[in-house]
Amino acid sequence: MNKLAFSLVLGKIGIALVTLMIVSFAVFFATAFLPGDVTEILLGQSATPEAVAGLRHAMNLDQPAIFRFFLWIGGLIQGDLGVSYANNMPVADLIGSRFANSMKLAAATTLFAVPIALTTGILAAMFEGSLFDRMVTVTSITLISVPEFLVATIAVLVFAVYLKWLPAIVTVSEVRSFGEVLRVYAMPVIVLTFVISAQMIRMTRAAVIGTLKTSYVEMALLKGASRCRMVLRHALPNALGPIVNAVALSLSYLVGGVIIVETIFNYPGIAKLMVDAVATRDLPLVQSCAMIFCVAYLLLITLADIISIIANPRLR
Repeated sequence: MNKLAFSLVLGKIGIALVTLMIVSFAVFFATAFLPGDVTEILLGQSATPEAVAGLRHAMNLDQPAIFRFFLWIGGLIQGDLGVSYANNMPVADLIGSRFANSMKLAAATTLFAVPIALTTGILAAMFEGSLFDRMVTVTSITLISVPEFLVATIAVLVFAVYLKWLPAIVTVSEVRSFGEVLRVYAMPVIVLTFVISAQMIRMTRAAVIGTLKTSYVEMALLKGASRCRMVLRHALPNALGPIVNAVALSLSYLVGGVIIVETIFNYPGIAKLMVDAVATRDLPLVQSCAMIFCVAYLLLITLADIISIIANPRLR
């Protein structure tokens, strides 16, 4: 890696760190000013003013918001996510198992969606203008236009209500065999695949088509290289940066899509935990879950930028 590429990589990392600080500020104050008083929710409507005041003091809610923000940031830096208001348990303990479930769902979706999307996008680029290419384009545009909750709702109606093939509610604790794993994870994975594959297909197709129209690829075609060799040997290595960006950007949609999917299918993941925490005004839990989603999104985007810099032959 030369000095230019190294400086670009350091710049991307610096931008990510600055963005993370801005996001942490926004997350804290967006949740701190949610309507409703968490102490009244925990103690009930019949709580006395003295009890409410005492609980607010114990939770540091009587302190200025900026003071609580710096306390929270200091805890995050030290690995302390705080204590849940509603459960009176460390937030890290509550998130632990739920985070593992969300990672399983994301990993299963990635293993299923990425090969399908990349293969479809590359084939559509190889046969640009064909019936297959037009069908892929129309289908991907349609899927991009449909929101996640509608795809999930239709999947539940078709596969769970009418066909009765798959369960409408995911129960991870009852999974004991590979067949049950496929049955339980099928609908969430299918829905998330629809969510992230469409954009990945279009971006991969555009990247490969752009590379196929360059002069060196046309020269390889004139020298007698087969279309398959031309794509795999000459076009794909030079389209690696845009394709990696397409994969990372599409996977970042999991951050938003997983919230909808986990809520609809009652999947015991971190997104469902966050939705429940919002209902009870459990601020430390909401803030920690939101920061995990933000960090995951920034990691994907920054990693894609770094790989595209390293893969760029002109920078090498």
